[in-house]
Amino acid sequence: MIDVHDAPGALPAGHRVYAIGDIHGCAERLWALHDAIAADLAERPTDAPLLLHVGDYVDRGPDSAGVVARLAAGDPIPGLPTINLMGNHERTMIDALEGIGPSATDWMISGGREALASWGGDPDAPRNTWPAAVPAAHLDFLRGLALSHRVGGYLFVHAGIRPGIAIEEQSAQDLLTIRNSFLYSEQRFGAVVVHGHTPRIAPEVRFNRIGIDTGAVFGGKLTCAVLEGTTIGFLTA
Repeated sequence: MIDVHDAPGALPAGHRVYAIGDIHGCAERLWALHDAIAADLAERPTDAPLLLHVGDYVDRGPDSAGVVARLAAGDPIPGLPTINLMGNHERTMIDALEGIGPSATDWMISGGREALASWGGDPDAPRNTWPAAVPAAHLDFLRGLALSHRVGGYLFVHAGIRPGIAIEEQSAQDLLTIRNSFLYSEQRFGAVVVHGHTPRIAPEVRFNRIGIDTGAVFGGKLTCAVLEGTTIGFLTA
């Protein structure tokens, strides 16, 4: 049974969101967390459940390819609709494979070596050989990822939003990469923002945001926030 507490936001009756933080190639932890979610949903069925991943599926960890393959194949938990958001690591990977700007170097130093190797690619080979290592279906999945999703009183994004700017006017760059001006803001954003991107030892629940990146690839846990009504609980793997 999940230990639940009062949440800073609310969902409509019958809705439940399982929101998973940054995965970074930690496939075995993701499989375990999906199993825990499936078990919870079987024990406590609800009318409108949703599984949501907040991005950063690739880089640093051992099996980026396995993570992307599972998510690209469709809903990983049968009967549970799934939404996958883009993280800054997916954006950097796509840019590197498409030859945009200095992103090849950026990708390699931020975990791209491990990611490319998980697809069987050679990080030391010429850059123009890299795209052939990644299946077209995986690239299409990564290119098609959403930047945000809103349900009830919650806005789900990878990194956060810029204070003082309307939700619908946020830039992609901020949604993918913002940190301090968002993390330390005392403003209300018009929705409680559920995000990853900035790893912490434990989930952060504040009046205006919920941080769910708990550093799985750095030896921490992979965390899933379970939001329902006016409550929040957590599953970890």
